[in-house]
Amino acid sequence: MAELSEDYVSSTHSGSTPRRSEITENGFASHLRKPPERAIEVEPLLTAEDVARRLNVSTDWVWDHSSRKKPLLPVIRMGDGALRYRASGIEAFIDERERLSTLRRRA
Repeated sequence: MAELSEDYVSSTHSGSTPRRSEITENGFASHLRKPPERAIEVEPLLTAEDVARRLNVSTDWVWDHSSRKKPLLPVIRMGDGALRYRASGIEAFIDERERLSTLRRRA
């Protein structure tokens, strides 16, 4: 069995006070738990079928506008060839289409 160094044992002992050398620049002992960072909100990725339902179009339309027809949808290409979309990107696409439609009506 490997022997643990005295520094390791003393720094991990729950009752020990951290040594000055163990204090990091942010003021926390390196072996103590750091305060939780703000939770990062992860946006789920949508499939072509999800986007087709949201836009009320066919999945063929979504696939076409993900690669070769304009207007192009903002797409994420996965390594296995699957297409995924961020909901926020699709909503921005809708907003831009609406803005352009409004501009055309005014002209």
